[in-house]
Amino acid sequence: MEMPTPNPRILALKSRLVQRLREVLPHDAVIDDEMQTRVYECDALTAYKCPPLCAVLPSSTEEVSAVLKICHQEGVPVVPRGSGTSLAGGALPTADSVILGVARLNDVIETDYDNRFIKVQTGRTNLSVTGAVESDGFFYAPDPSSQLACAIAGNIAMNSGGAHCLKYGVTTNNLLGVTMVTMDGTVIEIGGAHMDSAGYDWLGLICGSEGQLGVVTEATLRILPKPEGARPVLIGYKSAEIAGACVSDIIKAGVLPVAIEYMDRKVIEVVESYAKAGYPDCEALLIVEVEGSPAEIDEQLGLIKQIAAKHDPVELREAKDAEEAGRIWLGRKSAFGAMGQINDYMCLDGTIPVSSLPYVLRRIGELSEEFGLEVGNVFHAGDGNMHPLILFDANKPGDLETSEEMGAEILKLCVEVGGCLTGEHGVGIEKRDLMNVQFAPGDLEIQMRVKDVFDPAWLLNPAKVFPLESSASRRMQADAAA
Repeated sequence: MEMPTPNPRILALKSRLVQRLREVLPHDAVIDDEMQTRVYECDALTAYKCPPLCAVLPSSTEEVSAVLKICHQEGVPVVPRGSGTSLAGGALPTADSVILGVARLNDVIETDYDNRFIKVQTGRTNLSVTGAVESDGFFYAPDPSSQLACAIAGNIAMNSGGAHCLKYGVTTNNLLGVTMVTMDGTVIEIGGAHMDSAGYDWLGLICGSEGQLGVVTEATLRILPKPEGARPVLIGYKSAEIAGACVSDIIKAGVLPVAIEYMDRKVIEVVESYAKAGYPDCEALLIVEVEGSPAEIDEQLGLIKQIAAKHDPVELREAKDAEEAGRIWLGRKSAFGAMGQINDYMCLDGTIPVSSLPYVLRRIGELSEEFGLEVGNVFHAGDGNMHPLILFDANKPGDLETSEEMGAEILKLCVEVGGCLTGEHGVGIEKRDLMNVQFAPGDLEIQMRVKDVFDPAWLLNPAKVFPLESSASRRMQADAAA
């Protein structure tokens, strides 16, 4: 994956830049030691690494503003970083960039149960948002698999989802307002503690913009009352196609589970040894969860079991208690980490129409044979958000490149059937050169013009989202105009 050549002018600025940054930040908030900056050389897409020029860890919106003003004045690129859990290389630095980490921005600013919102600094982890309100009977709905570690800043940047997004939506459906700092240090407020804002949907523009437009330092999030109860059911099938057909029938029946998750045999075997959830011996496993009152749960699960039974399941089993339900979800939530114990892998997140699940799963199997690489499938089946894990050996010459080629074919397949390149991981560097598959040149030009408005010098999160040739050209135009 090609990255821009470091700018010698910026590399020569390092000493002066670090000195200026230390004038506006505590001494320990500026990291310039070569060994220490290696902590920030990659995110969860570990196949690609590049230590930054330096890293900064501000603790407030004011400090973020001061850092961006300096970098803007010096013409130094900035890469915003949440917790580094991006699977698309969204926080990969360039050698001439400053990493701006939000880990120290972790306070709860305000909680309002009457109006059902919480305002937090965006370095706070996803799961800790629920942790701040759950004792009072509330929760924050988006729940990425990395929710124990991932930051709200990254969730907003990538418009993250999670297992329960089928019912509750992704980050954009649960975000009410943000405080954002633009590249020149200007602090702006968008949205707030209310349902919607007048005028253009600026909030919808910011959520999912992958750090291209500004650094979000504070977020007002929707919180919801905890449901009365929830219960999952396990459904095992003889093939991926049959499981896909079952998912399609559940959706067509008008039932709205809180989640429909899918795992294939490869994933089942790996996570079962860890979670001891009692997963059945089958080729494809669905976890379908519903919530509500006991009567509502019984009614919904009754209909789901009727639909599932028509497809001749290997096993059909409800969780009998909270402990069993917890083990079932532990297995699903641990899937990515568990798979990492057996192989290097590339995790994709293209989305497809639910009705295309059987066909796409079959084609992924055919591509696996064609490229000679195993694939583990684990994904949000209810909304067609695919997560094929392409297994490869990083120490075997050519394996990474082969996995990239296969991944590109899978993502092209998603677009071909009416889906898109990314559901929740973002474009980052992983998919930037595939953007031409989904968007016509004119579409990309309009998107880049939006960045021109917020970041005219093209200094924020370089080499991401847009095809490298296009973003490099934009940066050269900005330099020439300066």
